[in-house]
Amino acid sequence: MHSIATIAAIVDQHAEDAAFLWLRRRREIDGPLLDETDIGRIDQRLDANIEGLMAAGKAGWEAAQARFADYPEPGELFVLGALALRWGDAKLVASTIDASASAGEAGLSSLSAAVARTPREKLRPFVAKWLDTGDADQRCLGLSALWHHRVDPGARLHDFASHSNTRVRNRAVRLAGALKRRDLLPTVLAGLDGETPKDRLTAALAACLLGETRSAHPVVDKIVLSETAFAEAAIEIRLLTTDTKAGKGWLQKHLEQPALRSAAAASVGLFGDRRVLPWLIEKMREPELAGAAGAALRDLFEVDFGDTDLFVTDPAVLGKPFAHLDESSLPAADRVEAWWDEGRGGRNHRPFRSMRLLRLNALRAALATPDTPLADWRVTRRSPAWI
Repeated sequence: MHSIATIAAIVDQHAEDAAFLWLRRRREIDGPLLDETDIGRIDQRLDANIEGLMAAGKAGWEAAQARFADYPEPGELFVLGALALRWGDAKLVASTIDASASAGEAGLSSLSAAVARTPREKLRPFVAKWLDTGDADQRCLGLSALWHHRVDPGARLHDFASHSNTRVRNRAVRLAGALKRRDLLPTVLAGLDGETPKDRLTAALAACLLGETRSAHPVVDKIVLSETAFAEAAIEIRLLTTDTKAGKGWLQKHLEQPALRSAAAASVGLFGDRRVLPWLIEKMREPELAGAAGAALRDLFEVDFGDTDLFVTDPAVLGKPFAHLDESSLPAADRVEAWWDEGRGGRNHRPFRSMRLLRLNALRAALATPDTPLADWRVTRRSPAWI
């Protein structure tokens, strides 16, 4: 790291903007609003700010540290991790890992994101050490590196998947599923009895990727019924791994349960059957289900709804029952109905595959073929700076 003449205000702005842009990226990376080009534009701006901090040398690091001292948040921690890893400075990497300890899982997630954006050659000096250490957090970081860069650690994955630390096991099981490591199936199935709903859901998805849906489905069904926070993710796994006719019957039962109506309605679009649209339009007229119906609509069409007037935030457009809702982007039922009745149905729009659709397509492809690993759907498309 070098010391050069810098303008402090500009360096500080780089640190602030980098943290903000990464937080925005994290919020949208698997969502239905942006596609790979939209995320790519965020990436270009994010990388430009990181590069600005790196060009500032010591002043850049000090600005990132000062920002983290004032705001010890995930975005600021990500910036520290990204700088330390790109510089390849072992002391800075160690200090960043230490700084993340108090943030628990959120801290690991931030550093995992920094690892994902670091070239493999920069990671090589660190990953082997992380995997060999007795520190569980560093092993988690090493496994995150293998996940992001889709690297198979060979026989060692057995040890990680049977580790005494639940977070290490969770990441190892996730990696086993993504890489289609069927030799780890017994260990993955053991994870179906994991300590937390997140552990059990991770193991269930890995089991499904390895072709063992029969064992995974009872676990997924129980999570749907008993763990509200994970219900939508569990329903998604269930529907992606169930044939259409049986899946529709399964979902209908859950639509009839008040506690699950919203999560179930949001998943209707996973079938890809647009004949459900009249039913969805009726749900758009109900304030408690309008958001879920809008989510299903986005799954049904490869359309950038940001280029339409179908989603609005003005309660006056939505109607009197929505008067208590503020700043919620919801589908306007009358507009959606007219859009559908006029026969457009997305045909007059450029194809748009949101990051959510890319993720779902990657899952479908991996689930459909026994030997197809789970692709990295988060690869983004960069555009020339002047576009």
